[in-house]
Parts: sequence; structure tokens; C-alpha cells
Amino acid sequence: MKYIIKGKQAGVTNAMQEKAIKKIGKFERFFKPDSEAVISFKIEKDRYTFETAIYSRGTIIRAEECSNDMYASMDMVVEKLERQIRKHKTKLGKRIRQDAMTPDNFYIHEKIEDEDENYDVVRTKRFPLKPMDIEEAILQMNLLAHNFFVFINADTETVNVVYRRNDGKYGLIEPEI
Repeated sequence: MKYIIKGKQAGVTNAMQEKAIKKIGKFERFFKPDSEAVISFKIEKDRYTFETAIYSRGTIIRAEECSNDMYASMDMVVEKLERQIRKHKTKLGKRIRQDAMTPDNFYIHEKIEDEDENYDVVRTKRFPLKPMDIEEAILQMNLLAHNFFVFINADTETVNVVYRRNDGKYGLIEPEI
């Protein structure tokens, strides 16, 4: 696995980087060798944010945590990644057993535990999409008190999604076809 370290702000020591690579390195056995792990450190006053995104042939596993201790943030991210990988392996294992797909992204080394997660859709909403600019979409999202809003971007004439990020700012999803 290839590691890319990004340190946002001074104060990210070599020891922190080595510890992060060691902790994230334990996931190498689940991914193909050409996978890439992007590890980001962000330090703001007394808040330490640790983020990791692992890219492997179309699959992205990502976790981010913020606390008053960088090493605690690392531990929480590792726990989140473990849960996500276990969940993904379970889904993948079920599909393989049903001959629906082959395991292109993950190596399966151990027996997969069945989890009692159910992904039933309990409600479907249909609504007309109106062409609007990004600012108007954000305004609509805030008026509805939602965390995301689907709209047709008037500039590109494609379906886009605006969403509220964990840091309180906004994000835009533009599909590539």
C-alpha cells in the first residue's frame, strides 16, 4: 500500500507520522498492493483532527475524528475503519456466496461474521428537480433544515447535491458520467 501523508499546520512530528503508518498499515492485508492510503493531520489550537482515506480500485474507506489528543484521534479512526472494513467484507462475502461478483478490491483471509444489519428502504420521496444555482440550492437546503439537497445545476444542467460538512461548511457533489 502506498502512503501519502498530509500535515495541515506545524506540529505534526515524525513520531506521529510513523505511528499513523503503523496503525493504518495493519489494514494492508485487506487491500491489493496498488491501494493508496491518504493520511491527514490537522491541528487547530487544542483540537487534533486525524483523517484517513484508503482508495482501492473504486472502493473508498474513510474515517475522520477530532479530539484533544492526536493519538486518541488515531485510535478512534482505526476503530471506525475496522468497522467499515468488517461491514464491507460481510457484504462482499455474501455477494461472493451468491456468485454475484468476484472479490476485486479485498482479500478475504478469515471467516466472515454475519451481521444483523438490514438496509431496507423505509421511505421513497419523489419531487420535481428545479434548475438553480449552487447558492439557491444551499438556501433551499437550509430552509428545509436538511443536511443535503438534490437539484439541477443551472450552469452545468446536471443533477448535483449540496451537503453540510462536519466542519459546518458546504460541499458539492457533481457526478462524472
